[in-house]
Amino acid sequence: MSLGLVGRKVGMTRVFTDEGDTVPVTVVDVSNNRVTQIKTPETDGYAAVQVAFGRRRASRVNKAAAGHFAKAGVEAGRTLREFRVKPDEVASLKVGGAIGVDLFKIGQKVDVSGTSQGKGFAGVIKRHHFSSGPASHGNSVSHNKPGSIGQNQDPGRVFPGKRMAGHMGAASSTVQNVEIIRIDTERQLLLICGALPGSRGGDVTVRPTTRAVKATVAAKPAAKPGAKPSARPEAKPAAKPEAQPAAKAAK
Repeated sequence: MSLGLVGRKVGMTRVFTDEGDTVPVTVVDVSNNRVTQIKTPETDGYAAVQVAFGRRRASRVNKAAAGHFAKAGVEAGRTLREFRVKPDEVASLKVGGAIGVDLFKIGQKVDVSGTSQGKGFAGVIKRHHFSSGPASHGNSVSHNKPGSIGQNQDPGRVFPGKRMAGHMGAASSTVQNVEIIRIDTERQLLLICGALPGSRGGDVTVRPTTRAVKATVAAKPAAKPGAKPSARPEAKPAAKPEAQPAAKAAK
């Protein structure tokens, strides 16, 4: 894991490249990320950084959280996130300090996590991409039904995990390996390529991608002009099969 930032999804727009191409981007506000706690292997058994984002009124903070924020000397936030880091990375951080967009750079690949938009109660066609049945005569209004969900008397039950109708969305979702197109240092904004999970105003977590970068295979160098071809031994001709003796004539 690596250190990341917590932000608010502002909305979507587009930017134009120098070549004139349009790129859809999502604007994420990552301003005022402050360190509330630093965990070390000596005290907690692992190394991590706890970050607060947003603001919350003092009347909406319970006593335990108020004491935690007061100990760190930071303003109460509405979101707390913990990032696992290497022990040597926490040396440059201090409790109460701020983390800005300079943590990332243009062109960097990141993973963005958030809560997807809720779709309510959905059927199997929308939720699991089932195919509908024929809507011809005599179907008795069952062309959008899931169909059979069981087997016979044995096993006589529906197996757990069966894909059926139910609540859709409003779940944790992560978009991996998306690129940062632009960074607004003055307003602490990240412009990330493509769509991100969640509605406008929702909280998202941005961290460096965990997907391994595919190594590019280097092309073989071309042969130098005037180079002699490699001498290969000529293949020997295949041996001819021995002639079988003619069958004796019958007496």
